Amino acid sequence: MLKAIRVADYMSRRLITVSPDMSVHAAIRHLLDNRISGAPVVDDGRLVGMFSESDCLKGALEAGYHDTNIGNVSEYMSTDVQTVTADMSILDVAEIFLADHRRRLPVMEQGKLVGQISRHDLLRAMDDFSRRHTL
Repeated sequence: MLKAIRVADYMSRRLITVSPDMSVHAAIRHLLDNRISGAPVVDDGRLVGMFSESDCLKGALEAGYHDTNIGNVSEYMSTDVQTVTADMSILDVAEIFLADHRRRLPVMEQGKLVGQISRHDLLRAMDDFSRRHTL
């Protein structure tokens, strides 16, 4: 049953993060180099936000319109971070993705960031399930 598949089975444990004091330019390069569209923002080992392509664009537009420097990640990151746990069902996470239009969610265990789950990860889980349960 698809509901039995857990986040831990498909989450990425190889975390690519950015720091709040990183310049947006450096963060853009970091996202591009790692071929990702967003990353958790970590400060002293603590999750403090999420930074996405949209945040990069906000920074670039603001700097362009005001003819200023683009600034740091902390100025544009999302601080209202929704998290999930590794033992949650991927179906419950799919509901969160659809309801909140998220692309990725940080996975927390005992207050620590242990991974990240993306919509792509859920599609892999569903594909694996369908391959195992259909002839």
